[in-house]
Amino acid sequence: MSEPSVEPSPIATRAAFRNGLAAAGRSVFAYVLIGNYIGIGALAYEFGFSLPFMVMTTLVIWAAPAQIIVISTLTTATLLEVAIAVGLSSARFLPMVAALVPVLRTERTRQLALLLPTHLTAISVWVEGMRLCPQLPRAERVPFYNGLGLGLLSAAVLGSVIGHVLAAKLPPLLSTTLLFFTPMAILMSSSRTNATLVDRLAFVLGLVIGPILAAQKINLDLMWTGVIAGSIAYAVHRLREAMR
Repeated sequence: MSEPSVEPSPIATRAAFRNGLAAAGRSVFAYVLIGNYIGIGALAYEFGFSLPFMVMTTLVIWAAPAQIIVISTLTTATLLEVAIAVGLSSARFLPMVAALVPVLRTERTRQLALLLPTHLTAISVWVEGMRLCPQLPRAERVPFYNGLGLGLLSAAVLGSVIGHVLAAKLPPLLSTTLLFFTPMAILMSSSRTNATLVDRLAFVLGLVIGPILAAQKINLDLMWTGVIAGSIAYAVHRLREAMR
């Protein structure tokens, strides 16, 4: 039986938004993002970019790998080349948004209301949103996700400011190490949310195949890791289903 598509009252919407902000504050990703973006803020300082520029890229791009591409290549490559590189690095968000929208929307949800959740979708927000939103009434999920996303985005902006301001005092090794906080947190969170055999198998295969492809210096190793591990896991899942 499907959930009723009743839009929440303004009071319920504000409450759901505040709950999303509170969930962001409780999430380990908030603190991971602060640490990660301290490193990115320091990197921007080292490349000579101003603090307002760093904050703007965080608000507009909202993807650490893409921001690193912009910071490290904007002075050496053309704008077109940088735009293509950022676009390719952010293509991974397309399947995430495609999986998220059916979870958030109701029959009455306007397309315009999905623009902000779509922009706020980063890996950290998506992982937490896909974990928490199904526990909520469907009509409250969009404002909750907006609060969650803006809360985590605020943590990233705070880290950007701290990193840029403290860059002169931050050891290069420490600022580089901080960049690994987010992927490690995503790895641990993903391991917690693998509920089915196909998820767990894809996760384990990715951990095995990824380092092998990277060691062989194969181009697009991360993409091929996902394709190979996901395909094998899906094939095993289909085989098990056919044998039942």
